[in-house]
Amino acid sequence: MREEILTFLEKNSRIDLKELAIILGSDEISIANEISKMEQEKIICGYHTLIDWDKTSKEKTTALIEVRVTPQRGQGFDSIAERIYNYPEVQSVYLISGAYDLLVILEGKTLKEIAGFVSDKLSTLPSVLSTATHFVLKKYKDHGTIFAKKAKDERMLVTP
Repeated sequence: MREEILTFLEKNSRIDLKELAIILGSDEISIANEISKMEQEKIICGYHTLIDWDKTSKEKTTALIEVRVTPQRGQGFDSIAERIYNYPEVQSVYLISGAYDLLVILEGKTLKEIAGFVSDKLSTLPSVLSTATHFVLKKYKDHGTIFAKKAKDERMLVTP
């Protein structure tokens, strides 16, 4: 039942527990207890709201930074990853396969602010060998949510 609960919560963390219990053929108390256990076990790590910042007045720029690093003896990539994810500008850090080792997702007000972070803080870390910065220009889909839905053409078809 845990995986089913997680599947529903991942799509909609605000789902009503009563509704979830009905869907899963269980009772509300059992569902609430199971969710509480998964929070305590850090299976559920948090709840987030997905926002389309382009529809607000707040300036927000996102960048994906590929980082090549020298792994630390006995710690691998964990030590440098921790150093990077402790910066408040950093939203996510992933160990990845390929030409680069880490993928760092940053958020800032402007391209210049992010570029300054990369050149002044990230690139100067002793283990960092190189970086490649990619700015997000437009989001089409994020966490399963489509942002750029096509507007439905509601004009009447006119034929001769």
